[in-house]
Amino acid sequence: MALQIFKKNGTFELYGNLNTKTSRLFIIHFEHLIKTLKNVTINIDKISIIDTNGLEALETLIAISLKNESVFYIISKEYKGTYAYNSKTFAI
Repeated sequence: MALQIFKKNGTFELYGNLNTKTSRLFIIHFEHLIKTLKNVTINIDKISIIDTNGLEALETLIAISLKNESVFYIISKEYKGTYAYNSKTFAI
């Protein structure tokens, strides 16, 4: 299943798979958003599959947000942790 991204109430909701096939375009898309917006929030509740490349893509976006001093949130009700990343903090 492809990765789909929808913006709802200021949050980008991810649907489908974040894996080897989708992670490169995911990084390109969100790198642009991180560089142009002050605050980017993604919701991963609807992700069906996330593999190692998907996790590495999230780590890459975290690094990009730190470099650009932007706020990058990964939120979820389904997963145990909600993670917030910005230039100064990493909270679980």
